[in-house]
Amino acid sequence: MTALAPGENRPAPSDELTVTVASSAPVDVSALLLNSAGVVRSDADFVFFNQPTGPGVVYRHGNGGPDVVQVRTSALPADVDKVVVTASLDGRGPATFAAVGELTTTIGSASGTLTFPIPRLTTESGVVCVEIYRRGDAWKVRAIGQGYDDGLAGIASAFGVNLDDEPEPPAPAPPPAPPQSPPPAYPQSAPPTYPPSAPTVAFPPGQAAPVPPPYPGTPAQQSPFPSQQGAPPVHSDLFDPSHAEVNGLGIQKQGGKMIKVGLNGEVMARAGSMVAYQGDLQFQALGSGGIGRAIRQHLTGEGVPLMKVTGRGDLFVANSAADVHIIDLDGSDGLTINGANVLAFDSTLRYDIGRVQGAAGYASNAGLFNCVFTGRGRIAITTHGTPVVLTVDQATFADPNAAVAWSSSLQTGIKRNDSFGLGRLMGRSTGEASTLAFTGRGFVIVQPSELPPGGFVGGTGGGQQAGHSGGIFG
Repeated sequence: MTALAPGENRPAPSDELTVTVASSAPVDVSALLLNSAGVVRSDADFVFFNQPTGPGVVYRHGNGGPDVVQVRTSALPADVDKVVVTASLDGRGPATFAAVGELTTTIGSASGTLTFPIPRLTTESGVVCVEIYRRGDAWKVRAIGQGYDDGLAGIASAFGVNLDDEPEPPAPAPPPAPPQSPPPAYPQSAPPTYPPSAPTVAFPPGQAAPVPPPYPGTPAQQSPFPSQQGAPPVHSDLFDPSHAEVNGLGIQKQGGKMIKVGLNGEVMARAGSMVAYQGDLQFQALGSGGIGRAIRQHLTGEGVPLMKVTGRGDLFVANSAADVHIIDLDGSDGLTINGANVLAFDSTLRYDIGRVQGAAGYASNAGLFNCVFTGRGRIAITTHGTPVVLTVDQATFADPNAAVAWSSSLQTGIKRNDSFGLGRLMGRSTGEASTLAFTGRGFVIVQPSELPPGGFVGGTGGGQQAGHSGGIFG
């Protein structure tokens, strides 16, 4: 075993190298494939926990031990001159490497092993440990040890990774000219407008509402399932019009615990939330959506595991029978929301992960970080029970575990309610030690539940949930 000093280089001991970083605190190990200009050729050259493979490079989770990056130099593309291996604090331990003890990089192979004890760092939360670089027809290893104060995101940005998530969606195309042939079941149109809920039709006393035939040609007063071999037709209150699917394009409520999306394009939905669909739809898993957002989600525990649904048809979405509510954003203000409560949203909306102002150091269902939605479009959220919507026109306070969403224009803070005295030391408390404070003009949505993080809500932000595991929200 050969130890390297900072800046020292040695021939790579083998074509196949295994790089690990041993530390007293949990760290994420990653790798970036760089061209002759010292930057990635594309975001696909960033190999990390959310994108574990690249040409000649594989990331493997440590499963309780150090993460591993495996490099096969003979499999690297000809226009890749260098592979840098990095380590960054993953948010479960210290905020900087100043509180971390020994940090050692090991480059193992069948032909020998190199080690690099990285010198003590201070304010940094990420570090480039070593680089494996091309020198003529051979490969060499150099000890680096360069720290970055802004962690993995700072390292990725320094080497050319695009941390800006999906670009702004293009303006919707104008509707095409009316077709000459009969229109399809889902006609082309501009993004749907959402009319108010259908008016209630009153019927005279004793007169039942007519049941529309569910299939063309089926008599209105008969069940859709005709009698066979003399058996009576099927009768059930399930065939009441209140259980029929709603009509139209876009996101609409289907009862109180489900939404229907009439699709002729695409929509973003919580991964695993589909309960049924009709038509020609395709499903694409997106994780949290975007490399930058994936990094922030990993560090904050907040985010939405997404799937993109495209095609033409009807999509039905729910999340463990949670109550569903629909909010329309007109672009004048954003919506800050706990990721665990996001069910689906129009692809015209953008979302990011932002810090809750004034809540530093406080963990809650509302969380230190929440999802912030902006733009024009419709979003479906879930709550545990029927919520109240508070108009913030004076100082407003809510339990952090009950606050589901609020206007992004509001200012937030933490109000400490219990004084820290002898009663607290002896276990006497109001049970309302801290509340989220809201000022400005806007609204706050509060659910009638104070489920703690990781309880029935299934995690503080639901970022690692797939919409079908856990408790109330999955």
